[in-house]
Amino acid sequence: MSNLVGTIVLIGVIGLFIVFFFTFIPIGLWISSLAANVKVSIFNLIGMKLRRVVPSRIVLPLIKSTKAGISLSVNQLEAHYLAGGNVDKVVNALIAAERAGIELPFEKAAAIDLAGRDVLDAVKMSVQPKVIETPNVSAVAKDGIELLVKARVTVRADIERLVGGAGEATVLARIGEGIVTTVGSATSHKEVIENPDDISKRVLSKGLDSGTAFEILSIDIADIDVGRNIGAHLQISQAEADKNIAQAKAEERRAMAVAKEQEMRAYVVEAEAEVPKALAYALREGKLGIMDYYDMQNLKADTEMRAALSKTKEKESPLGGNRDGNFNS
Repeated sequence: MSNLVGTIVLIGVIGLFIVFFFTFIPIGLWISSLAANVKVSIFNLIGMKLRRVVPSRIVLPLIKSTKAGISLSVNQLEAHYLAGGNVDKVVNALIAAERAGIELPFEKAAAIDLAGRDVLDAVKMSVQPKVIETPNVSAVAKDGIELLVKARVTVRADIERLVGGAGEATVLARIGEGIVTTVGSATSHKEVIENPDDISKRVLSKGLDSGTAFEILSIDIADIDVGRNIGAHLQISQAEADKNIAQAKAEERRAMAVAKEQEMRAYVVEAEAEVPKALAYALREGKLGIMDYYDMQNLKADTEMRAALSKTKEKESPLGGNRDGNFNS
């Protein structure tokens, strides 16, 4: 009886071991690697499991590269996977580069992938150039007319400069700057419209692809539209500003004149206030007689009468009529 129980326990342990073995170790991948003549041992698969590496992410790309005639090792692929790279995309890029005759070592492809760029798309762009269309670039010629220029740029990826090279945004910014500079140096906007290829030649000759991950093959002007008359708008704005400044200065001078007039009137009122005091003083001191005083009062009354008569004459019309339109007889 005890022997029977021991046999059952032994069979159970062996069964559990077999289940654990087939669950933990991907036997299917090992058989596939053997069929593809790829040397991946059971211990390598166990090590991948222990290092938390998905074996299929390593074995399947390794089989693919071996069948394509590219020699790679398990350690290379596993190291790239642990670094956070996309092993399958790197292997596809290596195969595409090998078929296109582009020299691309694994280390370079892995560096491009870890830099955050799509290495497979980069290889495809090296084989088949990409066309980038710029947005409308606003540029103003010397005659003040605005031109809206749209260009199509044909670029090819430079594998050697993908790591550390600037992207498409930098290329578009440089091309926009070149268009603005070229149009701005033109004497008239008509010259630019008549010869749009001059923009392409000048911009292309500036070497705008230096320091970028691309090589500019051609720049073609797709469309040129005439925009606003910037020069006229600027002149109008300047004239309006000059007018406002002149008005402000005139208002300042008028305010100063009014203040000066009020100040002088204050001086006159102050001086007139001193006249009665002076008269009283002259009478007390005997320097002014009573008759002299009366003569002065008569002269003042005569002056006021003459002033009143002059104001009455000013109200009459040149033809002898008054303000009501009636003529004097």
